[in-house]
Amino acid sequence: MHMSDGLVNAPTAAVFGLVAVVAVALAATRSRADLDDRTAPMAGLVTAFVFAVQMINFPILPGASGHLLGGALVAILVGPWVGTLCIAIVLVVQALLFADGGLTALGTNITNMAVVGVWVGYGVAVALRRVARRSRAGLLATAFVAAFLNTVVAALAFVVEYAVGGAGGASPGTVLVLMAGLHALIGIGEGVITAATVGAVASVRPDLIHLLRRGSTTSPTSPTGTASSAGAPARADEGSPA
Repeated sequence: MHMSDGLVNAPTAAVFGLVAVVAVALAATRSRADLDDRTAPMAGLVTAFVFAVQMINFPILPGASGHLLGGALVAILVGPWVGTLCIAIVLVVQALLFADGGLTALGTNITNMAVVGVWVGYGVAVALRRVARRSRAGLLATAFVAAFLNTVVAALAFVVEYAVGGAGGASPGTVLVLMAGLHALIGIGEGVITAATVGAVASVRPDLIHLLRRGSTTSPTSPTGTASSAGAPARADEGSPA
């Protein structure tokens, strides 16, 4: 999914570089409302997790592999504004220290994964929020669908950028078929990883999941089947009466 240097021409790279700068600056401003002593460490953990998992490729076809994008995962756990920053930080570190994605393509990569991927994943998750709050199975299904769609749409954003200023030699139609087909398969792996991770967090700290806390003035019933406070985890001595 990472675009390399020279895959799009300089004007296209510059335009999407500007888009990325504006998006990250806006996210840095808006994310302050979502960060506090409880959620800031979660954001750091999510960033480190996505960075680590993105370094691991899983096979999808003979000769082809994919890796986690993480857009839906961060959006569900820490929200879209903080999530945009998390993915952007991962991409910057990868480009500067590991040459994973070109420096001139950093703007397109941030646009595709930190902006399009995160916000598509968040939009799908919000649309399915009632399902996610209903049960653990509903939460896992929501995470899977959001992750699958965020992967496919981010790949289509890649195709749009290539169609606008592609310099790789392949036709936009060929790129569309390859990217859509491969990332539909990658999206399945993305969905499984995202659902498993969100499910693991929900089993121990459902109050930390942004999707379950947001948009409700009452304490929702968590997918683990217990009442979850929107502001703090339930205390051990506040269990159900015998």
